[in-house]
Amino acid sequence: MGRLDGKVAVITGATSGIGLRTAEVFVAEGAKIVIAGRRVPEGEALARQLGANCVFRQTDVTVEAQMQALIALAVDKFGRIDCLFNNAGGPAQTGGIEGLDIERFDAAMATLVRSVMLGMKHAAPYMKKQGAGSIINNGSIAGRLAGFSSSVVYGAAKAAVIHLTKCVAMELGESNVRVNSISPGAIATGIFGKALGLSTDAAEKTPAVMREVYKTAQPIPRAGIPDDIAHAAVFLASDESSFINGHDLVIDGAITGGRNWSQQQQGLSALRKSFEQGA
Repeated sequence: MGRLDGKVAVITGATSGIGLRTAEVFVAEGAKIVIAGRRVPEGEALARQLGANCVFRQTDVTVEAQMQALIALAVDKFGRIDCLFNNAGGPAQTGGIEGLDIERFDAAMATLVRSVMLGMKHAAPYMKKQGAGSIINNGSIAGRLAGFSSSVVYGAAKAAVIHLTKCVAMELGESNVRVNSISPGAIATGIFGKALGLSTDAAEKTPAVMREVYKTAQPIPRAGIPDDIAHAAVFLASDESSFINGHDLVIDGAITGGRNWSQQQQGLSALRKSFEQGA
């Protein structure tokens, strides 16, 4: 413990899933944090649980004034901002290109891309003045390869986040401010349920199902869990990663590495049998 001693972080989307677990781990590692989310009861409950080192502010991450106020709150409350985890997100419309609704497209881009831009825009001046800082943006393997999301819009948005991260890293790196992204694979959270139309409350009850569904999707024989992303965020927020900038850290159990070994061997076996039967 203590890898984040003395550091101040802002974490968006902290009322559930990856953001909630990251908040817990950051405080355990010694950080003071400001957490943001739209759901007040959940945010206030988490702040009470984590104690004096955690402050909650209800925030719509798509609204510039609210994001600016969120970043300023960290500085006003704790004196500085060392890390920003742009984690807030949500599902986007599913289905093919012909059926996309323009308003839902714009709303998804605002939640998934504009929010990241706004966080970086308003954290940058403080971090540049300090001469140090770490910005972490939540990407996705869906932003690296097609076919890893139920939504083409979500994939496109996450691709934008990953590239925006690299572009801003080249700028802010000159001020010793690092900008990196994390691209999760199949992490058992409620986002899958939300993408398929479940209510928020119902979706938050689905991670156990997701752990079962995705336990064989990648070579590592389990689904990803929020801890996997939270501990990676600790590393990128800490001084241990002080020479890592403009990097997209993929955490997916190698689901994007290629065809699983056992599946490949089963395919070769079936092919061999076909050859033998045809001989």
